[in-house]
Amino acid sequence: MINEQDLTDLVTRLKNDAGSNLLSVVLYGSAATGEFHEGHSDLNVLCIVQNLGRDDLGKLHAASAWWAKKGHPAPLFFTLDELQHSTDVFTIEWLDIKAAHRSLYGEDVMASLQIPMDLHRLQVERELRNNTLRLRQHYLRHPADNKKTLELMTSSISTFAALFRHALIALGEEAPPTKRATVDRIASVLEFDPAPFQTIFDIREKQKRERDVDVPATFGAYLDGVSKVTEEVDRRLETPPANG
Repeated sequence: MINEQDLTDLVTRLKNDAGSNLLSVVLYGSAATGEFHEGHSDLNVLCIVQNLGRDDLGKLHAASAWWAKKGHPAPLFFTLDELQHSTDVFTIEWLDIKAAHRSLYGEDVMASLQIPMDLHRLQVERELRNNTLRLRQHYLRHPADNKKTLELMTSSISTFAALFRHALIALGEEAPPTKRATVDRIASVLEFDPAPFQTIFDIREKQKRERDVDVPATFGAYLDGVSKVTEEVDRRLETPPANG
């Protein structure tokens, strides 16, 4: 359950400390998509301000420290100018927030943000490749340890589900808003088994017990699915060589 009082108190503290420098406060992530699960979901907050000099940061410290002591990730702070000029490097992140967010204070600056979709495609390919490599590297540290392998899957599945959604967008396919539906959709489009991903969602949401999972088989199918998406996106979005 989302702690609405914490959100209200954070906005009050930010307004009191930052004054007119504060332009907007935005809630994003699972709390904005309806997939918030207490215990493994976070309250993610983006704050847009006019200036972020040393003195401005000093005024934001108390509210940020209070929020962190509550167990939440530190708020992200951007100036409006930084936000508008960072869409070329944070295409995935800003597109996600633009698609699902909740304005807690001020103007809804995300609604009018323009995302360069040609650069989005490149970031999707790069992030899929990087995270696939990272998954293999982490597994190689403890290949015979089922507990660590299960932890690897439960800790990485949100990232891959988000990237799968963006892979669908880049491929021109329908992109469902929820992680489970996204996995099912891309598995249908690219023809692989979504079952291991759904199993990991069940573990995270305490709908299935860890001891009831065949971890080696599940990881094998999980890795196959991740690799399939990575390779297919790379192949289908390959830029044709220039003539001459």
